[in-house]
Amino acid sequence: MAARSGEKEALDAVRQNQLLCERVRKELRCQRLHTQYSLNPLHPVHTITKKPMSWHDNTEEPADAKFLNLIHHAALEPTKKYSEPQTESQEIGWNTTPLVSKVLKDSTLRRIRRGSAHRTERYSCKKIICDKHGKQE
Repeated sequence: MAARSGEKEALDAVRQNQLLCERVRKELRCQRLHTQYSLNPLHPVHTITKKPMSWHDNTEEPADAKFLNLIHHAALEPTKKYSEPQTESQEIGWNTTPLVSKVLKDSTLRRIRRGSAHRTERYSCKKIICDKHGKQE
């Protein structure tokens, strides 16, 4: 009657021991100790390469001089690798040597006219009004 009302009867020590033994038998039936391991021949294993930046993996291999020269040559900037620009975008800025020496002996080239900056500021603020066709009004 206690089972119908939702209350459980208190288990005595004998019944608890029977439940424990039954549970242990079920676990032991499904449990196996595996000591011999092998690869499954039907399942291919993908090997993972070594990490290139780890020092302990590369200690046994000697450094290849040809490979190091190739890496260092690839890291150079284009002006040191090639005698001429290889692409159109390299043509801009290929020759970085100044055309005029920085030591100017002529004092007229070094003189900055006073007031020139003031005049350019005054004209740069001028507002230009255009119509819808782009012509100035």
